[in-house]
Amino acid sequence: MTDASLRVRLWSDELEAMRAEARAAIAAGSQWFNDRPAAGATRDEHIAAQRESMVASTFPVAEAEERAFGGVPCRVLRPDGDARAVYLHFHGGGMVAGSASMMDIPNQMLAKEHRVAVVSVDYRKAPEFPWPAGPDDGVAVARELLEKGEAEFGSSRVLIGGESAGGYMTAAVALRVRDELGAIDRVDGLNLTFGVFDWSRSPSQRGQRPTDEFDVLSVDNINLITECYLPDRTPEERRAPEISPAFADLRGLPACFVSVGTADHLLDDSLLFATRAAAAGVPVELMVLPEMPHAFQAFDCGMTRAWGDAISAWFESRLRRPPSSTTP
Repeated sequence: MTDASLRVRLWSDELEAMRAEARAAIAAGSQWFNDRPAAGATRDEHIAAQRESMVASTFPVAEAEERAFGGVPCRVLRPDGDARAVYLHFHGGGMVAGSASMMDIPNQMLAKEHRVAVVSVDYRKAPEFPWPAGPDDGVAVARELLEKGEAEFGSSRVLIGGESAGGYMTAAVALRVRDELGAIDRVDGLNLTFGVFDWSRSPSQRGQRPTDEFDVLSVDNINLITECYLPDRTPEERRAPEISPAFADLRGLPACFVSVGTADHLLDDSLLFATRAAAAGVPVELMVLPEMPHAFQAFDCGMTRAWGDAISAWFESRLRRPPSSTTP
C-alpha cells in the first residue's frame, strides 16, 4: 500500500468481536418487528397499521412541553439551567408515521447528559402531505430557533439530528439552512442515524445488501413509503438534489456523525452520503455496525452500547468547541 492509498476498514476489531452477542440480541428481539405489508392489505391499511404500531411503542414523558416554533408543533425537553445548545431533532417513521413523542425518553436522556434543549418536530407526513411538506416544516422550525433560540434557551448554537426518516430530514433541512437561510455557520453538527438519502432507491434499498440477516425494513415497505412521499415521480426525478441529499452539493456542511448497520436496507444511503460529504471537505465520523439492522438501538448489546458511547463522545466534542467554529 502506497502513502497515497487508503485501506478502507468500516469497523474495528472490538466491534468485530461483538458480532455473536449482537446476533443473539437481534434473534431475541426481532419478533417484535413486522414491517411487511399484510397479504392483500391496501396502501392505506398498511400505513394505518404502521402508525398504530408506532403509537403502541411510544412512551411520552411528563416533562416534555408542547410548543410551536414557526407554526409547527414540537416537543421540548429542557436541561436544568441554560442550555449549552439547542438540538433540533427529527423522529423516524418513513415520512408516513411516527411522532415527536416517540423519542421522548432518549431525548430526555440527551438533554440531561449533555445539558442541551431538545426541540423535536412533529412535521407533516405523507401520503396526506407528500414532499416538500415535511422539510418545509423543518425549515420553519429551524428559522425560528436560529432567530430566537438564544432568548428562549440561553444558547445560540444549534445541532441537528434524527433517525431514519429523521436522518433524511436532518440532511434536507441542513442543506436548506445553508442555501435558503444562509445560516449553516450557526449549525455545529449533524447527527445522521441510518437515514434515507437516496429516494431513487439505492442498491441496498432494492435488496442488494452485503448480508441476508434480519432487518426491520423490507423492500416492499420502502417501495410503499417512497410512493407515498414522492408520488408520480420517476427514479430520475427522485434524484433531484432538493429531494435526495446524497445527490446534493455537500460542501460547507458542519461536522457529521453518520451511523448505520450492514444489514440495514439503508446501508448504501449512509455510505454514499458520508463519503461524498468527506470528499467535499466535511468532517465526517462514520460508524458502521456489522450485521446490525435498521433501528439497531432497539437491540441492547455491546455493539449498540459502543455506538451510544461513540455518539455521546461526538456530541460532547461538538459542544466543547467554540460556537460556529469554522475548523473541522
